[in-house]
Amino acid sequence: MNRNGAVTESLLIISGTMGAGKTAVLGEASDILALRHIAHAAIDLDALGLAHLPSVGSTEDVMYRNLQSVCKNYASLGVRRFLLARAMEDRAELELCRGSVAATNTVVCRLTASMEVMQQRVRVRESGVSQLEYVARVAKLNAILDRARLEDFTVTNENRSLTEVAQEMLVKAGWISN
Repeated sequence: MNRNGAVTESLLIISGTMGAGKTAVLGEASDILALRHIAHAAIDLDALGLAHLPSVGSTEDVMYRNLQSVCKNYASLGVRRFLLARAMEDRAELELCRGSVAATNTVVCRLTASMEVMQQRVRVRESGVSQLEYVARVAKLNAILDRARLEDFTVTNENRSLTEVAQEMLVKAGWISN
């Protein structure tokens, strides 16, 4: 609780370029927390904005409104810890996340891997009409994240088990101990 007696909201954002493993690590971290009986919500933010809305210029506003609603629902059930997967491209987006979750304690983890591995993951995952665009976006987004430097720490997600990666992230974030 904070000084005013309000319950503190903790937000752990899993950032990284496409193919870094945000969604997979989000799921594994959620499983680790569940096994430890730690109440939390795990949200893939991109999934909350997956839409084609011709009348709306950008789906980001809708995505963050959806996030706010989802977090409010979880908070009404007593959830105070939120895991969020999303590539944080700039400080404004980070502040939108903090505001949507009403987080008083935010930690950003950036997942990393070699460019070749991340591009291969995207190539395998995205087999549809936008595959080439998505594979090219890996390097572009990685450069954006390099410039933004919003992460509190990084975790390597290559040549390691998913469990090991998620556990390291949760320990570094202070959510669990070894």
